[in-house]
Amino acid sequence: MPEALATAIVPADAAAVWAVVRDFDGLPRWHPAIEHSELETPGDSVGAIRRLTLAGGGGEVRELLTALDDHARSLTYEILESPFAVDLYRSTIRVVPVTTTGESFVEWSLVFDCDRADSESLTEFFTREVFAAGLADLGAHFSATVE
Repeated sequence: MPEALATAIVPADAAAVWAVVRDFDGLPRWHPAIEHSELETPGDSVGAIRRLTLAGGGGEVRELLTALDDHARSLTYEILESPFAVDLYRSTIRVVPVTTTGESFVEWSLVFDCDRADSESLTEFFTREVFAAGLADLGAHFSATVE
């Protein structure tokens, strides 16, 4: 199964970053590729389903929150429906404090299945266009609040 991973240092403490990342309906506040989010189920606990509208007419994605650990600052979700040619998409984002600087280390990872011919391009797409782009804007979100 292909894997994708992006990491970033975010200029804010882990509690503040986790509060933003943990909001299962909050991606449009900090991710450039997400135009709109709507929870189909109330709350942001395990079992919640969100419907994301992708920017630029990219379609819709439905995701299921499958794990949420406030102590470890980690959440995992799976794609139920999407315009992407993937199966068994399972992604985790976690926030870890950088104790020497007071910043946060954020890791966004993914395992998925797809046709072998699409593996390389989808891995690159999720790594760069989804995760790295999202983490860059997450960092910018906090940089703007610090200035």
